[in-house]
Amino acid sequence: MCGIFGAISDDLVNLKRVRILAEHSMRRGRDSSGLIASSSEGDFRVLRSDLDSVRLLKKGSLAKASLVIGHSRLVTNGMVDNQPVVRDDVAVFHNGIVVNHNDLWDELELTRELEIDTEIIAALAAEYVLKFGTLKGVSETLLERCDGSISCVIIHLKLGEIVLFSNTGSLYVGCLDGSTYFASEANSLFQIGVQSPVQVLDERFFMTHTAHSISFENWNRERSPLVHSFNYSLQESNLLEFNFSSLLRCAKCVLPSTMPFIRFNESGVCNYCENYVPQNQPKPVSLLASHLEKYRRSSGAEAIMPFSGGRDSSYALHLITKELNMKTIAYTYDWGMVTDLGRRNISRMCARLGVENIVVAADLEKKRKNITRNLNAWLDNPHLGMISILTAGDKHFFKYVESVKEQTGIGLNLWGINPLETTHFKSGYLGIAPDFEMQNVYSSGLGKQLAYQKLRFREMLKSPRYFNASLWDTLSGEYYRSIAPKTDYFHIFDYWRWDEGEINDVLVNEYDWELSPDTSTTWRIGDGTAAFYNYVYFTVGGFSEHETFRSNQIREGEISREKALELVALENIPRYEGIKWYLDAVGLDFQEVINVVNAIPKLYEA
Repeated sequence: MCGIFGAISDDLVNLKRVRILAEHSMRRGRDSSGLIASSSEGDFRVLRSDLDSVRLLKKGSLAKASLVIGHSRLVTNGMVDNQPVVRDDVAVFHNGIVVNHNDLWDELELTRELEIDTEIIAALAAEYVLKFGTLKGVSETLLERCDGSISCVIIHLKLGEIVLFSNTGSLYVGCLDGSTYFASEANSLFQIGVQSPVQVLDERFFMTHTAHSISFENWNRERSPLVHSFNYSLQESNLLEFNFSSLLRCAKCVLPSTMPFIRFNESGVCNYCENYVPQNQPKPVSLLASHLEKYRRSSGAEAIMPFSGGRDSSYALHLITKELNMKTIAYTYDWGMVTDLGRRNISRMCARLGVENIVVAADLEKKRKNITRNLNAWLDNPHLGMISILTAGDKHFFKYVESVKEQTGIGLNLWGINPLETTHFKSGYLGIAPDFEMQNVYSSGLGKQLAYQKLRFREMLKSPRYFNASLWDTLSGEYYRSIAPKTDYFHIFDYWRWDEGEINDVLVNEYDWELSPDTSTTWRIGDGTAAFYNYVYFTVGGFSEHETFRSNQIREGEISREKALELVALENIPRYEGIKWYLDAVGLDFQEVINVVNAIPKLYEA
């Protein structure tokens, strides 16, 4: 989830090249940074900061360094515990998440000093050196005991030994002009002129670089926290309303009378059912296999898989890797609303499948401020049709798919989108009818976007705070999602039947995929926004996206109406923990926000 970079030389390192590596590493995270630097005759200097890695390099005064190893961090857990983590003379730069670190600490008779999961790697490595007197072979022990994705540079500061290893391949090494360079992505090394970087798997690289002493330097500043501890409040939890009212519902599906543009025929069946075209009707897998032949390679990755860590993309990654035997790079866009649970599931899947994960991280602080601005504007004049603006910041996901394809030289991307996730009501509340109800069907993505933005603009005028610094981010994201051309892609569930029971069984039993403690569903549990917006939709409209999804399952003949009603009654129970995480992340008071939501006039009689 972070970027590692470095240079080791018998002489002085080329700082210009190191800065280029640092700049590229920041795409993977810029919330904090750390460095270890040394001259051939001087100290190991350990520098940590909540500045980005390029600014830390400038502050570090590294002109005489013969070794520089750096880390650009996407904060996952532990806000102040920046890397490198140093314990018992072992320094660790780690990209990934050790998902079983709490269990490992219970096994060790050692005192834990930090919150960050990386500390367990340092503790286990120190234990290994105490037993064997060297870091050689340490990766085998670490990968046997630690679950999750682990790409590491480990340095024993007194022995001067350096080990590089990875269980996903998210680490590359190359030589140039007598120096060794490494980075989390091959493209970073290409940028400085390394011709044939080698992907690190297991323990392939072991080096020594001895210095005489160790010093620590820290540069930190006042800033908003990006990681929040969950503190349960019964008072807050009791504010959440749950009224599963007896709304008039379709006789066939479970959509209620509050669904935008809904109508019922004489038999009580809704127009959404009457106009439904089956979606879960896969084509032969052999047809997909034939399409993919031209993308096959004798070596290296063959496809980019956009990977959120959610249920459907996780299962799709399993199918691509196990069933299609396709060498894949998983691409993740983290815009500040991927929960720690989602990140841990990304780590589990990539580690078990041995899949490299390229992370593109937004400026989380900036993205969350944008959400705060728009949520405050929404609270001034609540309108269900404007809820979608709160998730506009993730649409650059589509932009970076193309960037990653270009940088890796991989033309193909494979998507794992659930074909039953249609949510007409989100734009329906804004006044946009579902396609089967529209009198004039727009022929282009641009036309539909203009119509949508026109209606959105009309609502924005009613709450001027929408005209804020996030506006360009919102509009450009919509462009990349809906208008920008997309090529060389296939949808996995066009060729595999989407089966919820099978998907849940495979993910939980084969990959120890983590479930959320605050809901019975496996859908959207890694999405930090879903708990809040579904609470708003359900509280005001009497239903949420769970009804639209379960209704599609009914129409596909996958579940009965009775089962769907049973499920949505459970799935619409307010997710206090998820809502609390979201409001803490955007810095708004739980009670104030929920009181506004609860006061919005209902679209039904309670």
